[in-house]
Amino acid sequence: MTVSRYILIATLAFLILIAKHFRGRKRERTLDAIPTIGATGPFSFITNRWNFLRNARDIFQEGYDKYRGGVYKVQSLHSWMVAITSPKLIEDMRKIPDEYLSSLEAVVDLISMDYTVGKPMHHDPYQVSVVKGSMTRNITVRFSEVRDEIVAAFSELLPPQDAWVPTKLNPLMAKIICRASNRFFVGLPLCRNEDYIDLNVGFAMQVAISGQLIGLFPDFIKPIAGKILSPLPRNLKRANKHLGPLIQERFSQEKEYGTTDWPDKPNDLLSWLLDVATGSQRTMDDLTMRVLAVNFGAIHTTLLTLTSTLNYLCRYPQYIDILRAEIETVTEEHGWTKQAMGRMRKFDSFLKEVQRVEPAACFGVLRKVMKDYTFADGTTVPTGVTVGIPIRAIQRDDCYYPDGNTFNGLRFYEMREGDGESLKHQMVTPTSDYFLFGSGRHACPGRFFAVNELKALVAHMLLTYDIKVEREGGAEMKWLAANAIQDNDVHFLFRKRHTNMNVVCNEHGGA
Repeated sequence: MTVSRYILIATLAFLILIAKHFRGRKRERTLDAIPTIGATGPFSFITNRWNFLRNARDIFQEGYDKYRGGVYKVQSLHSWMVAITSPKLIEDMRKIPDEYLSSLEAVVDLISMDYTVGKPMHHDPYQVSVVKGSMTRNITVRFSEVRDEIVAAFSELLPPQDAWVPTKLNPLMAKIICRASNRFFVGLPLCRNEDYIDLNVGFAMQVAISGQLIGLFPDFIKPIAGKILSPLPRNLKRANKHLGPLIQERFSQEKEYGTTDWPDKPNDLLSWLLDVATGSQRTMDDLTMRVLAVNFGAIHTTLLTLTSTLNYLCRYPQYIDILRAEIETVTEEHGWTKQAMGRMRKFDSFLKEVQRVEPAACFGVLRKVMKDYTFADGTTVPTGVTVGIPIRAIQRDDCYYPDGNTFNGLRFYEMREGDGESLKHQMVTPTSDYFLFGSGRHACPGRFFAVNELKALVAHMLLTYDIKVEREGGAEMKWLAANAIQDNDVHFLFRKRHTNMNVVCNEHGGA
């Protein structure tokens, strides 16, 4: 779909929002008791949405500075968002049953799930239990294959050279992440198929964009807008060409040997899905949709985390030699294994600190209000509103993290040195003041794979390449509404590793 068509549809959706605003005003009166960040005049529903698109990060920070310990509301592109800030309210939200505050329904709204990744992902999300269970249990067994694909992908897509090689980070890393993830999901040779890679990378981006555009429309128009904007039909047809033969082969093997096991049964995502799928779940389209959906989660989030990490490595090159030394020491003793990734405490700390100061979203841990709910402090939020946490503001708060606006790559390493603190401060562990992977029972089911893959990717780059940024001062994150992405107009440069990394990075803008 062309950019001009997206603009036309977005403009139409914005006009419809005006009518939607006046229809929904009666329900929104329940929110009047909650302080508002932004304008409150007769046309504020227009100006606030425009400001949110451009300055959401600053808006949520302003609300946190004014109402820390309480609640406030912000007008997003789609609806009101209520931000809760106190530990007590955050703990309250974590315990509230899904019948009142739903994590799934918040995600459904965020990416217009019914139209972008398919209604089965919404109404029958059994792939989540597969990711939590079989996929996570097999990380150790399959880690060497993921590592092998990382080495192969970098060797082919970014061969180490003595001269500096400029590259746009987002498209390169998206392809490498896709290959590494799909070595785990579907194996060789499909994980290296160019069309399959292009399909999954493109689908991840299209879901993010289309989901936001569809969300601008009122519910009664969404089926029409979804049919026009949905990336699913064309991508599903394209994906079936690649996954269809594999699925048919699995069905044939099951028919011959039964559903439990057979000689050389693949240990991959398709097998894990088929092990629990029943009825209508066992169709080519449904299984293909599940693989696309898991790819969306794996590529989109890991890309944001990886690119911000590389940016901070070049902003703070003093950590490079420290991390390299730890990686080399651990891998010499334990090899390139999942166990080794878990022993890299300084490396884990650096990665976690990047996401503390520069999360990919300034507002998260979203819950949709399914029934009017009154929090412990007496705040009532009406049905249909999104509740969440201003994660960037909290993670930079000096009360939780001393000198919270200052980057300290070994912050969590030092915290883990305390008695009984060894496990609490790992990157993979959600806490009440760190929200990369959500909170409570709804924490990201794929976080264990994501963290181990991220470590393997960055560790390989550190030991293989010198890296710098062409722009003095490093590359900034670009913010659109409440989400950030690495500025793709800034080139990162790679060359075969030399010994003095600190000098290399300071040549071009190390902070």
